[in-house]
Amino acid sequence: MKRIIECVPNFSEGRNRQVIDRIVAAIAQVQGVKVLDVDPGEATNRTVVTFVGEPEPVMEAAFRGAAMAKELIDMRSHHGAHPRSGATDVLPLIPVQGITLEECAALARTLAVRLYKELGIPCYCYEAAAFTPERRNLAVCRAGEYEALPEKMADPARKPDFGGGWNDTVAGTGATNVGARNFLIAVNFNLNTTSTRRAMAVAFDVREKGRKAREGGSLTGKLLKDEEGRQIWIPGTLKGCKAIGWYIDEYGIAQVSMNITDIEATPLHIAYEEVSRAAAARGLRVTGAEIVGLVPRKVLLDAGKFYLEKQQRSLGISEEEIIKIAVKSMSLDDLGPFNPREKVIEYLMEDEQAVAARERLIRMSLKDFTRETASESPAPGGGSVSAAMGALGAALATMVANLSSHKRGWDDRWKEFSDVAVQGQALIDELLALVDEDTAAFNRIMDAFGLPKGTPEEKAARDAAIQEATLYAASVPLKTMEASLKALPLALQMARSGNPASASDAGVAALAAVAGIRGARLNVRINSAGLSDKAQARPLLDRADAIQAEALELEKQIIEAVETNIEI
Repeated sequence: MKRIIECVPNFSEGRNRQVIDRIVAAIAQVQGVKVLDVDPGEATNRTVVTFVGEPEPVMEAAFRGAAMAKELIDMRSHHGAHPRSGATDVLPLIPVQGITLEECAALARTLAVRLYKELGIPCYCYEAAAFTPERRNLAVCRAGEYEALPEKMADPARKPDFGGGWNDTVAGTGATNVGARNFLIAVNFNLNTTSTRRAMAVAFDVREKGRKAREGGSLTGKLLKDEEGRQIWIPGTLKGCKAIGWYIDEYGIAQVSMNITDIEATPLHIAYEEVSRAAAARGLRVTGAEIVGLVPRKVLLDAGKFYLEKQQRSLGISEEEIIKIAVKSMSLDDLGPFNPREKVIEYLMEDEQAVAARERLIRMSLKDFTRETASESPAPGGGSVSAAMGALGAALATMVANLSSHKRGWDDRWKEFSDVAVQGQALIDELLALVDEDTAAFNRIMDAFGLPKGTPEEKAARDAAIQEATLYAASVPLKTMEASLKALPLALQMARSGNPASASDAGVAALAAVAGIRGARLNVRINSAGLSDKAQARPLLDRADAIQAEALELEKQIIEAVETNIEI
C-alpha cells in the first residue's frame, strides 16, 4: 500500500490571481503531487490549497510553495478578515493512507526545520507536531497574529519553535505554523444578519471553548475567576469545534466561521443543526453553509442519510442522490454552485482514466452496451450480460422497496423498506462492477494465450498463465451467481409485503436475477472445462449447482406471491 498524505497550506493572499497561480504552480511542478483544490477568499485575503501524494514529494511541494509565498507576499501590507501570522500561515500534513498521524508529525517538524534553515521563516509546530501541550492549539501559536510577532519573538516563552529574532526577512514572511492533524472541515455558516457581534455570540454558544463567564450571565458583567485567579469559561455545545463570527463584505452577510477538528465527535450535519438552533435562539437564521477546501466523502454521505432519516425517507438510493440531499439540506450551494466532484477528496483523488477503463461497459448507454454485445467481438458476452441481468433484478427489488417506503399510510414502515433498499443498492454496485470484471477476465485469458511459447520455459510459463486466468474467469461468474442470489430474498420480501401495486416488478426482479444466475452458471461450467486440474473445477461447479437450485426454489415462491397479489 502506498503511503499517501494530504497537505492543506493556507497562504495570505486571496485577491491577486497571478500571485496565487504562481504559488500553486510551484507546488504542482513537483512530480508525484496532485493538486486537488484551490480555494481563494477575497474578504479573508487567503487561499487554501489542497494537494496529495507520497510523503517525500508532498514535503518538497510544501517547501516550494512556502518559498514562492515568501518571494511574492509581504505581510507588512497584508490585511484580511481571517486570523494570520505569516505569508504561509498554516502548513498541516494529514495522513490519508498507509501512514500514521505520529509519522506525519515527525515529517512536519522536519519541514519546519528546513523552512527556517533554508528560507529564514520562523515556525511554530502545532497539533500533533507540537513540542508542548499548549501549542497543540493553533490559536495559542497564532495569538496576536502577525502584529504581535516582534514581541513574541523576544519572549523566550512565546518565541517560535524554530527561529531567531525579528529581522527584515521575518517582517516580510511572518511566521508559519507547521502541524500534523487528522481531517479538518473548514465551514462557514451564513447568517441573515450583517452583525459581527451577533455572529460572534452564536460562535461562542457552540464552539467547544465557549465564552468567558461574567457576573449575572450578562455580556457586559464583571469577568468571573476561580479561587486561584484563573478565568472561568462556560463551554460551548460542540466538541472538537473552533469558531468565530465575522462580516464578509464580499457577500454582505455575517458568518459563523468554524473549524471542525474532530469530525467523529461533531459531524458536519450536527454542527449545521446546532448552529441553526443557536442562531434561532438569538432571532437569527442560518441560510446556508460554505465549505472551504475539501471534505471526505463520508461527511456528505452521513449528512444525506441523517436528513433522509429525519424525513422518514429510504436510505436505499444512489450515492449521488444521497449527496444531493446533503447539499440541499444544508444549502451548501447558497453562495455559489456546489459540485461534489470538485469538493470531495476521494473523487478528486480518483485516476479518471483508470476508472474509465475499469468501468468501460457500465459507463455506456443501454443502447451502446447492447450494440457492443451484438458486435463481432467475443466480449462482452454471456458473463457480462448475466451480471447486468442480476443488477437489473436487484434494481427492481430496490425500486419496490423505495416505492413502498414512500407509500401513503405506510409511514411507520419506512425503515423496514429502507433497510431492504440499502441492501439492494449494495448488490447493484457489486453486480455492475462484475459486468466489466467478467469481460476483463475473458481478456486475461486472451492475453495469456498470446504469451510467447518458443522455448520450453516460455511454454511452461504460458500454460501456467492460461490456467491461472481460466480459474479466475470461472470464479467471476460464480461471484455473479452469489450476488444475484442475494437479490432473491429481497424480491420475495417485496412480493409478499411490499406495495401491491408493484407486485409485478418484484416478479420481474426475480426473473431477471434468476436469468443472471442461470447464465452465469453456464459461464462457470464452460470456463471450468478449460482447467487441467479438475480438482480445482469441482468446488466451483458444485457451488454453482447449489446456487441455481436455491434460486429456482426462491423464484417459484416469488412468482406464487406475485400471482396472489395480482387480482384480475
